[in-house]
Amino acid sequence: MPRCPWASTDLYHRYHDEEWGVPLHDERLLFEFLVLEGAQAGLSWLTILKKRENYRKAFAGFDPQAVARFGKRDVERLLGDAGIVRNKLKIAAAIENAKAFLRVQETEGSFDRYIWKFVEGRPLQNGWTSLKQVPASSVISDTLSKDLKSRGFKFVGSTICYAHMQATGMVNDHLLDCPRHGAVAKLGGAGRMQKAHGS
Repeated sequence: MPRCPWASTDLYHRYHDEEWGVPLHDERLLFEFLVLEGAQAGLSWLTILKKRENYRKAFAGFDPQAVARFGKRDVERLLGDAGIVRNKLKIAAAIENAKAFLRVQETEGSFDRYIWKFVEGRPLQNGWTSLKQVPASSVISDTLSKDLKSRGFKFVGSTICYAHMQATGMVNDHLLDCPRHGAVAKLGGAGRMQKAHGS
């Protein structure tokens, strides 16, 4: 089937066809993408997808409560794990983000409720016809990034936040001629168009 041009490998095909852009409200998966998007900084998303199962094993199935309890021994274990990105700052950030994630759950009722407020609970539906039009960040991802940082989250710059929004279906950035655009739009219902930078 025709796909967004970036989905150029079998692994990308599965991710594009089954996950990318699907509105997500599962707490564990929202945390998983938060960790994976942070790990991806400076690397290709394909690199992270290839290591995804290793990450699940290394980070206790992405259970935020378990990850929040990780100590020095866990950090040493993770730094010695060739199946993940062995970056000390990114590993430390994942642990701090688990703690911040739990704080948000406590104060906001759920991380899902908190993060979806930034798009008023409905996915943003875009109508791009070319990859060149798809932004790396937006006004909303700027706001989300600033708020996450204020709550103690790490590796949550605006570009990372926008990638998280794309992955979890807060924004539908499938190109208009991609069959997944319409399929994903139906899952999210009619939503607003977003304001990209400079618009």
